[in-house]
Amino acid sequence: MTTLTLEQTTGSVTSADGTIIGYRQLGSGPGLILVHGGMQASQNFVKLAEALADTFTVYVVDRRGRGMSGTYGDHYTLSKDVEDIQALVTKTGAHAIFGLSSGAVITLQSALMTPALQKVALYEPPLPADEKDAPDKWVPQFERDIARGDVAAAMVSVLKGTDDSPMRLIPRFVLVPMLKMGIDGDVEETKAGDVPIKTLIPTMHYDAQIIKELRGKLDRYKDVQADVLLLGGNKSRSFLKTALDRLSQILPHAKRVEFAGVGHLAADNGGKPEMVAAELKRFFC
Repeated sequence: MTTLTLEQTTGSVTSADGTIIGYRQLGSGPGLILVHGGMQASQNFVKLAEALADTFTVYVVDRRGRGMSGTYGDHYTLSKDVEDIQALVTKTGAHAIFGLSSGAVITLQSALMTPALQKVALYEPPLPADEKDAPDKWVPQFERDIARGDVAAAMVSVLKGTDDSPMRLIPRFVLVPMLKMGIDGDVEETKAGDVPIKTLIPTMHYDAQIIKELRGKLDRYKDVQADVLLLGGNKSRSFLKTALDRLSQILPHAKRVEFAGVGHLAADNGGKPEMVAAELKRFFC
């Protein structure tokens, strides 16, 4: 295990297919796994982990395709992510897990397949609960942008389809050059051990894949036996609220909490991670 600071270390596990899955570790106490969302890496949950570290040993995973973890591989499906989480559960003995966005999708599927996970918190999994307000309408344009190597345009496509901030209202022809400057600057400023956004943008292809994989299959989650906390923000997009509505009907042991004044990324470093952490402590303790 390699020390990053006095408080933070890194480690890794080997998944079922041999892929190395890295993680950051903070704090002491019962184990709690954090699973980040799309266009993110473990770095995005550092503040959330710090807010939880006085109560838990927090494991912040780098999902496949980024940071300390190996590639997606040639035969990627949602089951690979589940195997990654299961390897971490086996090593750490953690019984609690939190996931954001696509990370919440992975977390939910992991809960279905992993009886050791007894308490599960999900922040707005973008599940396909309503075809009229589908969470992946942005995907075709995103794939075209990636195919021509325009990562700034691809990021705009994601933001237009998923973001709840005023930025998504800016015209594309204005937003693309703005974000290109930011993306290029981020590459130069990214700290050692962190992943630049330019590397993370193309991974949204795989997030879209797992959403598509679950279309029409949400009823499977009626078999989840864990206690589940469904979290969301009152400023989030309607399709995210629809997914939470559907899950609250399906999951046998679920409660729901909505945060005021925040949207989809409240758990991120740039959101309100302390507020999310307080709710997680109430649930997991």
